[in-house]
Amino acid sequence: MKKNGVLLTTCLSSLVFYSAHAAPVPAKTSPHGDTSQHRTPRTAPQKPAAKKSAAPEATVSNKSESIVVLGSGASRETQTLSRLALQEVAPGTSPLKTLSKLPGVMFTSSDPLGAYEWSQQIIIRGFDQSRLGFTMDGIPLGNLAYGNDNGLSIGRALQTENNGPATLAQGAGSVGVAASNDLGGALEFTSIDPTTKYGVDVAGTVGSYGTWRTFARVNSGTLPGGGRLYVSYDYQDANKWKGDGIQQQQQANAKFIQPLGEKVKLTLFGDYSQRAENDYQDLSLQLIHTRGYNVDNITNDYGLAKQIARAYQNGTAFPQGITNQDQSYYNSAGLRQDALGYGRLDFDITSRLKGYATVYGHTNTGEGIYATPYEPTPDSLGGSPISVRTTEYDIHREGFIGGLTYKIANHTIDGGFWFENNDFEQARRFYPLSESGYTGSSVHWFRNNPFATQWQSAFNTKTYQFHLQDTWQITPAFKLNYGFKSLVVDNHARQLEGNYMGTPVANTYAGGSITSANGFLPQLGGNYRINRHNEIFADFARNMAAFDNSTTGATSPFAMTTAAYAAAKNSLHPEMSYSEEIGYRYHDHHIQASLTGYYIEFENRLASISPVSSGTNVQGYASILSNVGGVTARGIDAAFNYHFTDNWSIYASYAYNQSTYDDNLTTGGVTYATKGKSVVAMPRNLANVQLSYDDGSIWGNVGMQYQGRRTYTYTNDQWIKPNDIFNLNVGYRFHSHSWVLHGLDAQINVTNLFDKRYVATVGSTGFAVSDPTGSLQTLQAGAPRMVFFTLRKHFF
Repeated sequence: MKKNGVLLTTCLSSLVFYSAHAAPVPAKTSPHGDTSQHRTPRTAPQKPAAKKSAAPEATVSNKSESIVVLGSGASRETQTLSRLALQEVAPGTSPLKTLSKLPGVMFTSSDPLGAYEWSQQIIIRGFDQSRLGFTMDGIPLGNLAYGNDNGLSIGRALQTENNGPATLAQGAGSVGVAASNDLGGALEFTSIDPTTKYGVDVAGTVGSYGTWRTFARVNSGTLPGGGRLYVSYDYQDANKWKGDGIQQQQQANAKFIQPLGEKVKLTLFGDYSQRAENDYQDLSLQLIHTRGYNVDNITNDYGLAKQIARAYQNGTAFPQGITNQDQSYYNSAGLRQDALGYGRLDFDITSRLKGYATVYGHTNTGEGIYATPYEPTPDSLGGSPISVRTTEYDIHREGFIGGLTYKIANHTIDGGFWFENNDFEQARRFYPLSESGYTGSSVHWFRNNPFATQWQSAFNTKTYQFHLQDTWQITPAFKLNYGFKSLVVDNHARQLEGNYMGTPVANTYAGGSITSANGFLPQLGGNYRINRHNEIFADFARNMAAFDNSTTGATSPFAMTTAAYAAAKNSLHPEMSYSEEIGYRYHDHHIQASLTGYYIEFENRLASISPVSSGTNVQGYASILSNVGGVTARGIDAAFNYHFTDNWSIYASYAYNQSTYDDNLTTGGVTYATKGKSVVAMPRNLANVQLSYDDGSIWGNVGMQYQGRRTYTYTNDQWIKPNDIFNLNVGYRFHSHSWVLHGLDAQINVTNLFDKRYVATVGSTGFAVSDPTGSLQTLQAGAPRMVFFTLRKHFF
């Protein structure tokens, strides 16, 4: 919803303020514009063997496993979500959605599985995904922005069936995590290992709106040379729950582990993913109030789309029921193709000294597609009033991660180094449409025949990170962690000339270089075990986020014009955070509980502002990326997990977060009263409750997630109502010796159990200073109730 990339209603092109989708956007914007280690406490008595599932090592069956482990022994707030919890939801569900049951984590998406990337939004203690660290088996996944310039989502890096436990460290994150943007913490995902026994696992899922998914995994078992291998593949297809279009993905994983003697282990991992997803239309409060939640793209009505485009271009009346050219587009979609791999060596050098070395690589090709009424197809190429605008992405990155751990007396000293070289290319192009519309499917790669290239850019980012930390067990009850990391990120940009129908077009975006660097980012934490059940902990961390390196990035200096970049470069500072927390944990055979209080200062927040008012901007001054103040956050996280019988348990979490802006905002010559206002997209109250049953055969859980009201304007003049969404998961594991039933299990998943209509994602196209008429289309509707049925079978 952007008129050829020109911002229409506000010059805030990247007012991020620690929010959801980074860049604040004007009222008209296109959909594609742009751990510490812990000890796992036993949480329930072991069940008799007869009641356990007959499933193999790589499947989920241990009913005594707690869904959440609350970081016993850690010196910072940390929780690990078990593999069991990640597998009980509908296959294909994003792990990010499942992690939202942890305290302080808000996740939303407009699809039932949380996999639709345009609407994915995860916020932790007020920090959005662009300011959180994400890794898989230690490999950096980047900032998880929609138009990602340095990584990929966890759903494209790892099949959901191959997820191991996932760990969240709120606030500080691990000092050695491979991330250059972890202001608000880190999410560390893991992949399961191959099993020691040969086996084949297959699964099939069918569900609402034509959803179907197939999955197969073959484990080699232990091979003659001692190695183990699995390979797996899945294909998933679903219709959108409203409008016309598909959500489709196919993916393959392979993992191989080989001992090389007694002291060295080799691990190889590979992933390939293809994802294609038609978009849901972004809504406004005004549209919801007048037309409801089901307004969507009109991909099945090209004639109406052409009428809308011609009405806009000719200044005539829109068709009945259409308010403006941005209410419903003909089509929009996201296409991604990724290949990711790593090789890791683990060394037991001596009984005291251990180490590892990892090399990795990742390539990505992507397109964000938008059928725009703002740029007609030239007459010589078909003459449609609509053309297709793409934002095209290519990532080629490779890196090294290595570390050593040495134990001496009561000290465990570890250090490590991370280097990454990332080449990223990005372009904005326009492709012709004929009078009859698309020649291919509604998710169609556009290549080789653009009639215009508005801009094209090439970027190189080199990241260097070193960390050193000591864990000192001062007494049997008291442990102290202290260490630091040094981070240097060098960004280089080169802007290439565009063209229109063969005529060169100057690229006005900036080129050049800029460095984010800080040699001392300390962390300090301690854990005191009062007795076998009670402990307290506290920690402090200082972190830095590097600048983006793209033409559309919210904190990228190269999203400015050359003149604006020259004026701003020397005054820009990377964003910083200072996090403090103190907490208490209780754990015994049946109960885990934790309570944490925290205080965070977020400094040097970056925003794109206009230096003069629109009325006096006769010379066309460009918006400038600037450090515009800070944010203060304070709050509490609480979690409680109680196995009150052998088969029944209850889990609950609650978080209160008060994140407010420290300063007023001046842009366009106007000062807005944002000081003391709530940070966009982050509710003050979050709560989860889940009641679970598992007797080894029958299992099930029902959960409720509550999100308090949220705002999408910096002056807080518009609010989205709270929502409470229930989900139901039930299943049965067969224990028959019959070949047909042995190793078989079935499950049913119901999302949005009571069919609530609500706003899911807030800020899908960004945020605005204010929206007095409620017309900013930056909301995504939550999916209605959906039902999924899955059968799994293990052979051999």
